[in-house]
Amino acid sequence: MKYRVLIPTLLMSAIGATAAVALDETRASKISQAPAPKSAVVEGADNFYKSDKVTMQKVTFKNQYNMKVAGNLFIPKILNQTAKNAAIIVGHPMGAVKEQSSNLYAQKLAEQGFVTLSLDLSFWGESEGRIRNAVSPDIYAEDFSAAVDFLGTQAFVDRDRIGVLGICGSGSFVISAAKIDPRLKAIATVSMYDMGAVNRNGLRHSTTLEQRKKVIAEAAEQRYTEFTGGETQYTSGTVHELNENSTAIEREFYDFYRTPRGEYTSKGSSPKLTTHPTLTSNVKFMNFYPFDDIEAISPRPMLFITGDNAHSREFSEDAYKRAAEPKELYIVPNAGHVDLYDRVNLIPWDKLQSFFNQHLSR
Repeated sequence: MKYRVLIPTLLMSAIGATAAVALDETRASKISQAPAPKSAVVEGADNFYKSDKVTMQKVTFKNQYNMKVAGNLFIPKILNQTAKNAAIIVGHPMGAVKEQSSNLYAQKLAEQGFVTLSLDLSFWGESEGRIRNAVSPDIYAEDFSAAVDFLGTQAFVDRDRIGVLGICGSGSFVISAAKIDPRLKAIATVSMYDMGAVNRNGLRHSTTLEQRKKVIAEAAEQRYTEFTGGETQYTSGTVHELNENSTAIEREFYDFYRTPRGEYTSKGSSPKLTTHPTLTSNVKFMNFYPFDDIEAISPRPMLFITGDNAHSREFSEDAYKRAAEPKELYIVPNAGHVDLYDRVNLIPWDKLQSFFNQHLSR
């Protein structure tokens, strides 16, 4: 069976992707053994941070669709497990897995006394879901509610003090979840992407209606191919090579996802497929409007963190504008989008700690 990675569709056309690659599974398996290209030294980057102040336990739980969701549960070593404690769920960037960015955030927050849970969204990483790398915003949001189910039934967690943090695309998924799950008491996002808006409109509304319709038509036609046993196509995600024409945004993502700084391939996958959703499912984002009715989350607090140089800044600003009080937009000086994935010297840990301490207190 073969698959094909077709990168230049709506999302990546908006941020400058131009590469396309096709390969079969045998070759992909060989490629998965090859070392990732070396990254330039990035100050403070520590994606694979391991804390000696917390313990980690692999956990699984079922969402309402009876799909197994996999996560890492981090517990502070000093935690009083006979008491009820505050907890925080952490969601990874779109196309990533829990080992990329979310484990780092979960451990750093656990060091501050919170029980934390990083999870793989359905269809990604160690979580269930066929086909792999599928897009389903409703199921992604359900995964966060299922994580509340899990945490809220642990003896050492206070089910009335559960917060959530979404990084990049998960920022829009946690907002979607919070709109219909009042058990999420405090909602924070970092380098948020509105996955609906960026697929419909591109960055800074650079995509035309005609371009959008072309992508939708291509995905619809591809359904016939796959329905009749043809190869699966994958789209968007991070380019696999850089050249003299590569854009700054392509280079930014490449330096995290395609180098030892942040590259991670889950068991059963291939580096050629990591970060790439399927073409036919990616159009589901066209019907995803996470910021509609965002004001209904109030009076639960919301914190939007973005870098002042982040290409994604527009989405945090839009969400902040639409949200009702209490809300805060926190802009990190001298930070880009991917900087806030793993650059521990730039990530505003004190702001996150104070936000969750204030709003998850007894």
